[in-house]
Amino acid sequence: MKRPIPASGLGHVRIVLDENFYIGPGRADLLEGIEKTGSISAAGKAMSMSYKRAWTLVQALNDGAGTPLVETTRGGKAQGGAHLTEAGREVLFRYRAIEQKIRAAIEPDVEAMRTLVRRTPPKP
Repeated sequence: MKRPIPASGLGHVRIVLDENFYIGPGRADLLEGIEKTGSISAAGKAMSMSYKRAWTLVQALNDGAGTPLVETTRGGKAQGGAHLTEAGREVLFRYRAIEQKIRAAIEPDVEAMRTLVRRTPPKP
């Protein structure tokens, strides 16, 4: 699934902390979905992602961070679920803050470029 380019022109921001950990828009969206739904499966499904793929990303985030960002509980009567840890919420908050700062910093240049490359719709 292709992600639409935001109106600000900000493409994809990937923050690489070291060879074991990075976070980009997909991983941030997954964390956000887990926080909202309380479920890895539901968060993945909302992103048109298989449970296996979502679970693999959660494992990569947890392993790469060296501390759990997402904690899970097993099923049963309580149905199980998932939630972000304090560290997970903080990583997500910081990532979104970085996105906003980049957007604000590049907006004048994006608008200048947009003015230069405005195109008329193709003729039928």
